[in-house]
Amino acid sequence: MTHALPGYLCPEDGTRADARTAPWCCPVCAGPWDLDFTPDPASALEPSAGPNSLWRYAAALPLPGAFSVSLAEGNTPIVPLAERVHAKLDFLMPTLSFKDRGAVMLAEVARRLAPRRVVADSSGNAGAAVAAYCARAGLSCEVFVPEGASERKTARIRAHGAAVRVVPGGREATAEAARAAADEPGVFYASHVFNPYFLHGTKTYVYEIWEAMSGRLPDALVVPVGNGTLLLGAALAVEELARRGVRPPALIAVQAEAVAPLASAFAAGAQDAEPVVQRPTLAEGIAIPAPPRARQILAAVRKSGGTFLTVPDARLREAQRDLAGRGLSVEPTAAACWAAVGPLSPEDPLQGRTAVLPLCGAGPK
Repeated sequence: MTHALPGYLCPEDGTRADARTAPWCCPVCAGPWDLDFTPDPASALEPSAGPNSLWRYAAALPLPGAFSVSLAEGNTPIVPLAERVHAKLDFLMPTLSFKDRGAVMLAEVARRLAPRRVVADSSGNAGAAVAAYCARAGLSCEVFVPEGASERKTARIRAHGAAVRVVPGGREATAEAARAAADEPGVFYASHVFNPYFLHGTKTYVYEIWEAMSGRLPDALVVPVGNGTLLLGAALAVEELARRGVRPPALIAVQAEAVAPLASAFAAGAQDAEPVVQRPTLAEGIAIPAPPRARQILAAVRKSGGTFLTVPDARLREAQRDLAGRGLSVEPTAAACWAAVGPLSPEDPLQGRTAVLPLCGAGPK
């Protein structure tokens, strides 16, 4: 039922396109797409009556009709970390991260479009998630990764039956190679950055918090930000729930001090972010020197009354150890939010507000 797919809308120049035939980016400005979709705030939203998966929020999702792709993702628990801070355990997702929320949406869209193959670019959680959900959907998948990507990460992708193409150079060279492949006929680009269906998957993170808190949201949502896919999904959900009368929280975005183009732009009052030098950091999952959706991320944080925080690597490692001491073994990137607002922070950025932060990935086994 491809006719039921909402179309694409460029947030920069207003260009519209049919999702069945559109290129992977806006043909006018080459920027990422948004989705021409707004859920009806009067529609019944009864997640407890739905399946135990992301599709429990079907009334708020842009894929009407029957769905077939799922690994029982979502509905992850929330546990206390401090008196007013809770963690949502998205490391209990099928591939250990919130990226499953967007990947299941992309796989379902691809299943309906029936491409010859699916391509993606990521050596981390997004690549593993897209590979897993393409396997579930029976789709041929190829994931582009930069040279130097760890064998541990590429092995996760290959385990799901996806082909791995190693690209000389870094992240940008890898993205360029994947996008060149995406221009070929019969190819669906499962981009967690450029494809807006991914964001409508990540927004379920906030819908689940709303459900768990009996129709409320905390004062703040603390989110790690690289490409900003979780933050922008959260912003979508906050806006949609506000139409249902839910008080919106502030969005607090966290970046690694070593690679923080968005935090620098926010502090300078800029509307867009200038690319920065790629420097090594433990939080490699959010070390994005030139986020394509920078303008949207900055605007979303400002609109919410939120802010940006940065954390040095030394505090990241301390936060990871602190979480492990609380029984939560996560990867360094996942510890970024706790490093920013937990007891290791030199200040109290929350100022007494309630907050929820995500924990993803797995620590060393």
